[in-house]
Amino acid sequence: MFESSHATKRPRLAITLGDPAGIGPEVVLKALSDSQFREFDITVVGTRSLLVDTYTKLKSIDGIGKLVEPSELKILDVEIGAATIANIIPGEGSAASGRASFAFLELAIQSAVAGEFDAIVTAPIAKSAWKAAGYNYPGQTELLQEKSGAKRVGMLFVARSPHTGWILRTLLATTHIPLCQVSKVLTPELMTQKLDLLVECLKKDFGIEHPKIAVSGLNPHSGEQGQLGTEERDWLIPWLEEQNRGNLQLDGPIPPDTMWVKPGKSWYGNQNSNPADAYLALYHDQGLIPVKLMAFDRAVNTSIGLPFVRTSPDHGTAFDIALKGIADATSMIAAIELAQSLSIQRKEQKSLFV
Repeated sequence: MFESSHATKRPRLAITLGDPAGIGPEVVLKALSDSQFREFDITVVGTRSLLVDTYTKLKSIDGIGKLVEPSELKILDVEIGAATIANIIPGEGSAASGRASFAFLELAIQSAVAGEFDAIVTAPIAKSAWKAAGYNYPGQTELLQEKSGAKRVGMLFVARSPHTGWILRTLLATTHIPLCQVSKVLTPELMTQKLDLLVECLKKDFGIEHPKIAVSGLNPHSGEQGQLGTEERDWLIPWLEEQNRGNLQLDGPIPPDTMWVKPGKSWYGNQNSNPADAYLALYHDQGLIPVKLMAFDRAVNTSIGLPFVRTSPDHGTAFDIALKGIADATSMIAAIELAQSLSIQRKEQKSLFV
């Protein structure tokens, strides 16, 4: 799905199991049954006994389809204690499952920072379970940033259209905050930081030297000259006018209700829509509603700004279908493929300067 044009030394990928009470272990077992991954250098980071137990229960379901046997996997076994394991109940996020998923990710980050992995692919966690376990992080991205020492990070969502092969890239300027706080958090300084991250990512991870980036407005009709909101008039338009960079084409602020027309056409088959290389949305739902409408089962969450690659499937723990054998591994497969592709791209970029 996501390919690099050059062969290089195989990247070392870590895949965390996510919340073991959710569908994380299931989508990992399903995804890694794909024959293409036999050529990848993959280590699963999680508790072996939990993965084996999931495999055994899933295999008892009629028509379950392909699962990789845990014995065929390279597993970095995370010790979480018998008491924690005993309190993990499929379908119920809890302090125990939160403690486990936190331990999986923490060890994966530690290993990546030490140079043992080039990329981390994270199965979904439950923020409420982390909080119940005493870990007050808004999500995995914030823990990745803190433990890796990254000064700035961004949430980029990437998906390749199955209809046209076109790649949709959407960066969020703000992420997991209440809607009423968005206009207070958005500033020219924040927008510059996110734009810098995006331009750097497009060059380093996708080889795009002269990108075209579309920037959304905040208000309906992008404020309509101050009639429907003043943020565009007061600072967003002046900020855009100041971004005079020879290697960059910026379009915006584009009214939020029309910004997604061109990418929608490019996704579904109109090759003449002249889409942007990336889209900068100003808040969570403004960016993710269109992404999930087009690419719910194949979009990948990518953390940019980290010293290593991190990808994740664009879905949650789905506690309601845990261990029912019906979880879709498409997004996990895409996340592993993208982690491989981005890792190779970074190795190739680095080799140019050695």
